[in-house]
Amino acid sequence: MPIPANQERAALPGSPALLLAFPALLFALITWQVVAGGPLVRLDERLSRALVNPDRCSELLADLGNIPVAVPVLAVAAGYAAVRRRRAGADRWWLPGAAAALLLALVPALVVPLKELTDRPGTPAVPPGTGYYPSGHTATAAIAYGCATLLLLPCLRTALARRVLITLCAALVLGASYGLVRSGYHWPLDVVAGWCLSAVLLTSLWLFLRTVTMPGRSHPPGP
Repeated sequence: MPIPANQERAALPGSPALLLAFPALLFALITWQVVAGGPLVRLDERLSRALVNPDRCSELLADLGNIPVAVPVLAVAAGYAAVRRRRAGADRWWLPGAAAALLLALVPALVVPLKELTDRPGTPAVPPGTGYYPSGHTATAAIAYGCATLLLLPCLRTALARRVLITLCAALVLGASYGLVRSGYHWPLDVVAGWCLSAVLLTSLWLFLRTVTMPGRSHPPGP
């Protein structure tokens, strides 16, 4: 039996704020450590040396964060969800997909200035250079697959199907993250920072979608 929206909000007091605040604070802490060269950075470098071991599998997993791979997945999910909403007679059937596309477009707008600000060098496995923090590939994977999941969840009828979809999303993001660290393309903290940034953005999208798709929002109030 579906839970009314007002009861659902009452059952989760303060959870949206917590979901936004925790990754934001963790991201701020990691960024401060990267800029200041703190103890977390030294631990991060030791962990990277233990994990880096490039191979074909890690290269393929890292490719999951590439735009030519992640963006088509989101495009297909957004198109399917829009068709389902339009056939169901929903108002603004295009809005969730447009919001997801806008969120993905925000990734480079946020990541590129942060790379310039932190100016972090790469691991010994990549050519000399800077601008590796945070990981744009991690954020791209998390936002693309996470948005696709949020758009498709309402289309699924059973709890098992929803759990499978969420598990698949987590596996894709974790696989891309592992591939980036294993190949030496990013330090582990670069990837964790990408998770934090994506968590804030995805939570914001979830709150937005919960508002615009709430029962009773599709039609003007009656007399």
